[in-house]
Amino acid sequence: MTTAAKDLLQLGKLVASTHGWPAARAFKAYELNDADRARIAGCAVDLLKVFPKAPGTSAFLSAAFVVHLERHLSAPVHLVAGTLAVDGEPVYEDDRPSAAANAFKAEELQWQGHMWVMIGGYVADISIFRAAYSSDCPPALARHVHSVFGQDKGLYVDQWRRSRRQGLSYEPQYVLSQDEVTSLMGGAYRLIERAKRC
Repeated sequence: MTTAAKDLLQLGKLVASTHGWPAARAFKAYELNDADRARIAGCAVDLLKVFPKAPGTSAFLSAAFVVHLERHLSAPVHLVAGTLAVDGEPVYEDDRPSAAANAFKAEELQWQGHMWVMIGGYVADISIFRAAYSSDCPPALARHVHSVFGQDKGLYVDQWRRSRRQGLSYEPQYVLSQDEVTSLMGGAYRLIERAKRC
């Protein structure tokens, strides 16, 4: 078994732990096609138009993206929490037990690592560019994003382990449950509504 296959198997186990084995099987079997790629890009554009640019909102943006994708794709979509590293150095990480009570509650979000969307074996990270262009971004991430991707990007989509070719390493620790995503979506909704009133 290749390293990529072993990694996908491990990630499938994380999916199964919160969503069950049928969801894990669908997750591992999914292949991204052009129609889904276009829908993913469209969902990202729609969401980025209304979601406020503010520090500390990446988890809420990622949760809103999952919910939006679930409405427009018939694909296995999951919100993943873990470590994001740039050239092997962690820029967002949290070493607490991922499934700790209330770690992902919108009212008292304790998670300090990164969150991204997985669509089968593909990373769809809507928050990486918003984070990199913000004032509170870790300098290593900001430099990397500016040098590799440039300005004015909104969404990074790639095969999970192929992201290492771009100098990015996504190391999953936990796949959020539907209740946890719903809680974060509530926080995202409040941010969007607050921005509309301003």
